[in-house]
Amino acid sequence: MGFLSKKASASVNAGSSGGGYLQVSKLSDGGSVRFALLAAQPLEGYEVWASSPEGQSKPFRFDYEPTPEDITAELGDFEPREGRGGPGTVDIKFFVATPVYNFDAGSVQVLSLTQKSIIKELDQISQLDDYDDLLAWDFNLSKKGSGLLTEYTLRPVPRKKGSQEHIDAAWIEAKAAGFDITRLFTGANPFKAA
Repeated sequence: MGFLSKKASASVNAGSSGGGYLQVSKLSDGGSVRFALLAAQPLEGYEVWASSPEGQSKPFRFDYEPTPEDITAELGDFEPREGRGGPGTVDIKFFVATPVYNFDAGSVQVLSLTQKSIIKELDQISQLDDYDDLLAWDFNLSKKGSGLLTEYTLRPVPRKKGSQEHIDAAWIEAKAAGFDITRLFTGANPFKAA
């Protein structure tokens, strides 16, 4: 038995944070997280990060590839983050988002990915006959390195014994509370009805 409770360990070690998001970029070097997908198809779109005049950062998501004019219209008073191309550029990233059950946190979270390596790996796994039902498997995502030298590894693993009823109960509770992942497109909380 570990020194910390599962919830405390998740707060310290896993890629989860407040607000119900599993943030893989927050995993420590050598860290990993186990999760189960809760939807057969992810939400797909494009995102741009921007900062308010007060310095608050948030993503703006689109269900289509936005033009610079679309971004300007949507951001309002927010300033887009400078892109990797230098001043005057904006990074528009393709993303997928899906509800997952995070075993460390013991709850439903949103996994939003822009890392192409993870998205490709998940898609490749989904193409294999042995994994035709991704909802029946758990996934272990690990991180090695940091910054531009970060490498992620995603592996399917058999469903953790005795966990299906906990997964089902958490998913039913989230949906009963009004979970709707499409609220990400409006900047709203996917866990609560407006």
